[in-house]
Amino acid sequence: MTAAAAKRPVVLFACVHNSGRSVVAAALARHYAGDLVDVRDAGSDPADEVNPAVARALAAAGLAISDHVPTRLDYDLVEASDLVITLGCNEECPAVPGKRVVDWPVADPKGQDDATVASIVTDLDARVRALLTDVAPGLTLPLPVFADAC
Repeated sequence: MTAAAAKRPVVLFACVHNSGRSVVAAALARHYAGDLVDVRDAGSDPADEVNPAVARALAAAGLAISDHVPTRLDYDLVEASDLVITLGCNEECPAVPGKRVVDWPVADPKGQDDATVASIVTDLDARVRALLTDVAPGLTLPLPVFADAC
């Protein structure tokens, strides 16, 4: 196997505060993909801490993120990524020519009640699972962490 074939894809999840949507997406991607995908997350204007409702929702599913520190999104992070998933950072996300960027229109969990946050997390769970079938074709996905509320 060549070095290029052995390279893990690098996926960056970016939102404004790196305390909600990007944290959820990254935690789920890490859970499902293990070490088959290099998962990163950052925010254009990082918060001081993770959204408590997001932390509760992830902890309830066994995905503790207590050690997560919101990280500033910068050009180097974007450039080092194979795929950038934006979640509401709009024009605040650095543009790097030639990078594959996909925007997921996902509601912001900031200020939302636990039921709304759970719905957002469930949406992200489905999106991340679909994404991983694209970026890691040989990956066998376990059952979803969050069941669809429908």
